[in-house]
Amino acid sequence: MVTAAPKTAFPVKTLILAALCAPCLFPAAHARATSSGTANGAPVASTETPDRAAAEKGDANAQFKLGLAYATGKGVTQNDAQAASWFRKAADQGLAGAQFDLGLMYQNGQGVPQDNKQAVAWFSKAADQGLAAAQVNLGLMYQYGQGVSQDNKQAVAWFGKAADQGDADIQDKLGNMYHDGQDMDKDDAQAALWFRKAAEQGNIDAQDKLGAMYHEGQGVAQDYQQAASWFSKAAGQGDAYAQNYLGIMYQNGEGVAQDGVQAVFWYRKAADQGFSPAQYNLGMVYQYGRAGVAKDNTQAASWYRKAADQGDDDAKKALDSLN
Repeated sequence: MVTAAPKTAFPVKTLILAALCAPCLFPAAHARATSSGTANGAPVASTETPDRAAAEKGDANAQFKLGLAYATGKGVTQNDAQAASWFRKAADQGLAGAQFDLGLMYQNGQGVPQDNKQAVAWFSKAADQGLAAAQVNLGLMYQYGQGVSQDNKQAVAWFGKAADQGDADIQDKLGNMYHDGQDMDKDDAQAALWFRKAAEQGNIDAQDKLGAMYHEGQGVAQDYQQAASWFSKAAGQGDAYAQNYLGIMYQNGEGVAQDGVQAVFWYRKAADQGFSPAQYNLGMVYQYGRAGVAKDNTQAASWYRKAADQGDDDAKKALDSLN
């Protein structure tokens, strides 16, 4: 994991950035393919009225649209069994979106008996056609041994295919897997590569991780300016971890001009979101009169108490020291 070791005149708290947790299977499990055969992150149906006559004559796109209509209850009474039936007809004709959605139906036991092996079979067909959502789900099936033998190499291979198509979330996941050596060889350089791809698309977690890697010189040459740049991007999106870290960098003049006002500004941004390390840092600022702030034990105690109430042991000790 990335750990922060800020150089400060007094202890400054950061959190260890947690690895991406094992997701509830699966991130794309509630996504459905669109009528064009692509996929996105929310259940959607075609805005067009399903052409039942065309579907019954064997038109794969019409079959798929009718399946989507039954799956979502748009224009017809919602019916999972009918959705699965129409998806199968389109899937049997090679329509990737229908193959993916039929895989979801088997994965979730909707309209068909739950069957991970069947889910894998249909995800595989769609993934082989380049459907990124299917590649992600297939990778997850391999990662967690659902319907197939657990195989991290296969998981990474399928995640890589989806990541190469620009999926920022899976790029971030790959970064975490390489960084943490999660059931694979640890490789910080590969981690930084994938975090950068995701970070450039605005993925906050990746921006945090890349900032921390630049700060610590993990997988990349240490570069405080780059660290501050990436933390600024995440902080600007409201991320408390980055806001706190940016406060540290302004306090220490790392990659930015030393600026106590900016340090307190960013600490407070994070602290106001309930981020206990920033609350502790503000307590330290007020207790010792750092970052251009006058000593104020009342303010220090207030911020320590907020952090201590969240179980922060260092804040509890600091609070006791004021009493």
